Amino acid sequence: MGAAFWYTNVESRATREIAGHGPASYGRSTMGQSSVAVLDIRSSEITVIVGARGVNNTFVFNASHTEPYTGYEQGAFYDTANLSEAIVRAVTEVEKAMNERIRTLYVGVPGEFTRVVPKERNAGYSKKRKITERDTDALFESGKEELEGYRLIRNTSMIYVTGDNRRTVDPVGISTTSLYGLLAYYYCKNYFCETLERIFKKMKIELCYLPAELAMATYLIPDETRDEYAILLDTGFLSSTISVAVGGGTLKEQTSWVGKGQIAFRVMKAFGLPYDVALALLQKANLYSKGGGKTEFLFRGKSYEIDPAELASVVKDGLDEICEAIAGFLDDCSGRELDFKPLYVTGEGITEIRGALEHISKRVSRVCELLVPDLPYYNKPAMSSRISLVAMAYDDHRKRGFFRRLFKTFGG
Repeated sequence: MGAAFWYTNVESRATREIAGHGPASYGRSTMGQSSVAVLDIRSSEITVIVGARGVNNTFVFNASHTEPYTGYEQGAFYDTANLSEAIVRAVTEVEKAMNERIRTLYVGVPGEFTRVVPKERNAGYSKKRKITERDTDALFESGKEELEGYRLIRNTSMIYVTGDNRRTVDPVGISTTSLYGLLAYYYCKNYFCETLERIFKKMKIELCYLPAELAMATYLIPDETRDEYAILLDTGFLSSTISVAVGGGTLKEQTSWVGKGQIAFRVMKAFGLPYDVALALLQKANLYSKGGGKTEFLFRGKSYEIDPAELASVVKDGLDEICEAIAGFLDDCSGRELDFKPLYVTGEGITEIRGALEHISKRVSRVCELLVPDLPYYNKPAMSSRISLVAMAYDDHRKRGFFRRLFKTFGG
């Protein structure tokens, strides 16, 4: 199963869209100080998108361009030259549409290249005192460590507990004699950073790295749900990541080489079809099919006869690999906190297959709920990662701007 099987013919596109108003034609446009540029790297395509927050939690997207590429496996890209070409084309098209150069690019790091390290940290004080941001910063600093082959890109808190056993997501301003923090540290593989930095060196674009799975968890799953435990399955084309989100962080995360591409490969082998035909056939699969003979399937002017029940059986076998990855992950999670918790599913990998979520739900004995962005025209699982990354990048951008202004105000 070489890289050629995974090279999908995804149509390149550059659109200017405003949430709630649909596609609009391009005009002369500039990013401005409020917009952010994001690179979303999935396992079969990359997207460069420029956008900003609008009113009522909507988004204004100035430009977007998607390019297919050959993907990755086991922490390495199949073809870095191919990746570079796709990225350069996407950046060029977006800059052309914006009539402006991108200076800073927020890069979403896939679960394949991310390592999450949860830590418990405690701080005791000689007397009761109000917690400040300096205290929480010190708690994070005490847990920092270097990991060989990785670069620390972010840290977040899951939950804090004060000396009188008060549980809170933000302890600043609370008076206490001690502070406990369940923290999460996010590391990116040096290989990933170095690969991207080589691509962007000549373009003179500053890169900021964001954990893609964390971005989806915090944007798609409501705060009140994450106050306890929430399980997120991000299904991709070649790889899928399952994680447990708590508060503003991640307790555990695991990526497996399973997805839509592998299911299509099974269909290709079972029916003797070209790979692109097998991939298109997945959109026609109905896992509720009970038989009734073969039906005609047309693809690019050519006719194929397929038994829907047999197709459903092959697809189920492929989905079972994803179910095994989910079950293995949940078995590794200690305690009973995840019992009866629903499995939130998003991503482009399997959500278009009719009956897929119901099949997974039955196999893992857990309710499955589909997660999509709560935005008109963008409420599709395939849009989850790019919208979530824009949301996280925009928040980071605003914070960077605030501290930069503060630095100038006080004569730094």
